[in-house]
Amino acid sequence: MADILIITHIDYCTPGHLAKVLDDAQLTFIELRADLNELDGYDLDRPKAVAIMGGPMSVNDPLPWLQTEISAIRHFIKRDIPLLGHCLGGQLLAKALGARISKMTYTESGWQAMDIVAGAEQSPWLAHLPERFDIFQWHGDTFALPDGAEPLLSNQWCQNQAFAWGDKVLALQGHPEMTEALVSQWLRDWSHLLDVSQPSQQSLEFMLDGLNHKVAALNQVAEGFYRHWLNKASGLDVQLNGLN
Repeated sequence: MADILIITHIDYCTPGHLAKVLDDAQLTFIELRADLNELDGYDLDRPKAVAIMGGPMSVNDPLPWLQTEISAIRHFIKRDIPLLGHCLGGQLLAKALGARISKMTYTESGWQAMDIVAGAEQSPWLAHLPERFDIFQWHGDTFALPDGAEPLLSNQWCQNQAFAWGDKVLALQGHPEMTEALVSQWLRDWSHLLDVSQPSQQSLEFMLDGLNHKVAALNQVAEGFYRHWLNKASGLDVQLNGLN
């Protein structure tokens, strides 16, 4: 059985670039769909690192499987293993740590610039980042900071874009895992949900313009997060020569 667990919630929110990073590092992983109850019966003491991906649902939805997943995340937190949340995954981490998840009055979408929070410049989670960079966004909920969390990233549309909790937990509001294929699929299938009259959203044309360059830059951002996440895992045979 694989020592790395990736939790997903719907078919079009895949591990994306994270899967490529793990494949390139010759690290095996198992992907389980929480919404299909695939966490039921899984040995929660097995994984040495866990990544939690996104999804269109809200953490606050009355779905039994969400409660199962939150309970599993709390078990992982008690085990003190590396945890990395993407968008919904970040919100689930915040919820598991006791923080409030609330609906924003607008949706943030597109290639949004991030700011490093003052005082967080020395965080090892951010060591690879330039002063300014973009992360792909698509969310209408946001997390508050759990007690003891260190705020890391912010921007004009969403105050809490990322936090660290302890030395092994990273929650992200955005989607660093995106690939060209995923961005194209989302914008092909779900662009009717966007409203470009909102200043927090970008036009379809802008999001797709120079997509290969935007995704390449995003890959570098993502790989730094993934490198640190993997390096915090005890007992993994991690070969990260492919991550520059």
